Amino acid sequence: MSLFFEINNTTTGKARAGTITTDHGTIQTPIFMPVGTVASVKTVHQRELRDDIKAQIILGNTYHLNLRPKMDIMQAAGGLHKFMNWELPILTDSGGYQVFSLSKSRKLTEEGVKFKSHIDGSAHFISPEKSMEIQRQIGADIFMAFDECTPYPCEYNLAKDSMEMTHRWLKRCIEWTEENPEIYGHKQRLFPIVQGSTYSDLRKASAEFISEQNAEGNAIGGLSVGEPEEEMYRITNEVTDILPKNKPRYLMGVGTPWNILESIGLGVDMMDCVMPTRNARNAMLFTWQGVMNMKNEKWKDDFSQLDEFGTSYVDSEYSKAYVRHLFIAKEYLAKQIASVHNLAFYLDLVRVAREHIIAGDFYEWKNSVIPVLKQRL
Repeated sequence: MSLFFEINNTTTGKARAGTITTDHGTIQTPIFMPVGTVASVKTVHQRELRDDIKAQIILGNTYHLNLRPKMDIMQAAGGLHKFMNWELPILTDSGGYQVFSLSKSRKLTEEGVKFKSHIDGSAHFISPEKSMEIQRQIGADIFMAFDECTPYPCEYNLAKDSMEMTHRWLKRCIEWTEENPEIYGHKQRLFPIVQGSTYSDLRKASAEFISEQNAEGNAIGGLSVGEPEEEMYRITNEVTDILPKNKPRYLMGVGTPWNILESIGLGVDMMDCVMPTRNARNAMLFTWQGVMNMKNEKWKDDFSQLDEFGTSYVDSEYSKAYVRHLFIAKEYLAKQIASVHNLAFYLDLVRVAREHIIAGDFYEWKNSVIPVLKQRL
């Protein structure tokens, strides 16, 4: 049996190229994971994700899927892979973040969280055990421990109490999953989450506690929530110093193309973010040349292809002028084209990063390319 995670190449720094092996296929790391919150990556077809964007793993969300379509439907379908017809790996977030960011009113106790649905106001309760149960029913290849997410900024004692609760909840997650096996006959792997806000001592304590659980992979949560970029890099660097080298490291909710490259440089293997799709729907395109606002007047008579260095079919099939026209006319197709472009670019970005890690010149390349990626075109 192949290892879950194998490191193929390392660098003089922390960046590494690896391979994750799941029952739904292999993932070459570092990897970016498109977010398909409610069993759909917004505006994008599964065949586009697979064949054109070349996504190797996507995200689903426990909070959202539990509210719609609900778990009776999910289980009757045979789990999320079958429900959405996606045969490659899936990772699910535990729902912790959404309970804290979306639900109208919530009451937090040691037992779990009572909250009201952001959809219809109905009352719900989610605990570490309930989150694990839902994630068994969804059946993702990788699933996350139920954690409490603190806002930014966060007072020290609040961050400490929250982190300690996350650790106690983790023990309950592990216990429940050990007693309740997979439903659909493929292996699921639980990743715990390092918390501790922007406090180095808390982050280090959390990273050590998480490492001791000996999970098959580990995540860094509670970043990219409004803190300055430098803080995010500092904490990530401190945490990856402690997390085991032979396990994949997942930085949750990051980020811009330059955030992704910097994170890879700090030893991160997996990342996800809604930014490529959300920004696409607002006419912001990321490219190897920089950032384009497709509503800009300057594109109105530019009939050159959307992105001459782009890897997706939309990049050569449509012109900048045409895509600008679609955005100005508020056509749905504009959002689809832009989403496919941005996701394909993000996947190309990590693919090229991996090539440079293997070639041994990742850091030089990263430092030369980041200023270009940040340019406004």
